[in-house]
Amino acid sequence: MIFFMAGTSDARELAIALQTAGYPLLASVVTENAAKILQEAGVPARFGRLDVSAMTALLQELGSTLVVDASHPFAEEAHRTAMAAASECQLPYIRYERSRQNFGNDDLITYVDTYEEAALVAAQKRGSVMLTTGSKTLQIFTEKLLGQPDIRLVARMLPRIDNMQKCAELGMDQKNIIAMQGPFSKELNEAFYRHYGTTLVITKESGGPGAVDEKVEAALAMGIEVVVIGRPKLDYGLAFSSIEAVLEEVAKRYSS
Repeated sequence: MIFFMAGTSDARELAIALQTAGYPLLASVVTENAAKILQEAGVPARFGRLDVSAMTALLQELGSTLVVDASHPFAEEAHRTAMAAASECQLPYIRYERSRQNFGNDDLITYVDTYEEAALVAAQKRGSVMLTTGSKTLQIFTEKLLGQPDIRLVARMLPRIDNMQKCAELGMDQKNIIAMQGPFSKELNEAFYRHYGTTLVITKESGGPGAVDEKVEAALAMGIEVVVIGRPKLDYGLAFSSIEAVLEEVAKRYSS
């Protein structure tokens, strides 16, 4: 059985493709809603975070023969956990990661490697900052930006109760929270930027169908500066950026 870590819409497509090809699998996701979406598509799924020991035990219990990690490009902890658990169980590990995006050398774009660097850039530039990196790292930005003169922090994230609770705990005003599920079109991004008077957008280089291009395209069209946070730099070993390549590699593993 393949232990399949999902986390994006294209990961769901890969899970369905593997199952259609006849490979038994169990998809693992963080949230109940993500598991429900997979189950509705006919893919067996479980939800909840796993540490290395818990994932190792689950791999052994399932009799897993292969780990396919198709979790989000920025789920660094999940990647490290999967690689460690696969190694502990002496199982092959395959990483599927959507292709990277290159936004060029536009003068309006600043590239950084970490969330902390992005927060520092925003603190220096000031203005109305649109944060589109989710709730997990929100505290990094609230600590640096909330309460600072000439800075308005607007955070866009999934409309989940835990996210709203986190915003309240960190002191985010309700008027500065956009609780919506994307992806968002260029036109809707532009409408958000106009409504909040955005002068700086912070985003991640997620790639693929994560609509990062629409965020950036809309901002650049309006003359708004953008900070792009690069992906974590990990050595995955065996990694692919297309569903076809993963299917070919899995076929080799199952035929050998």
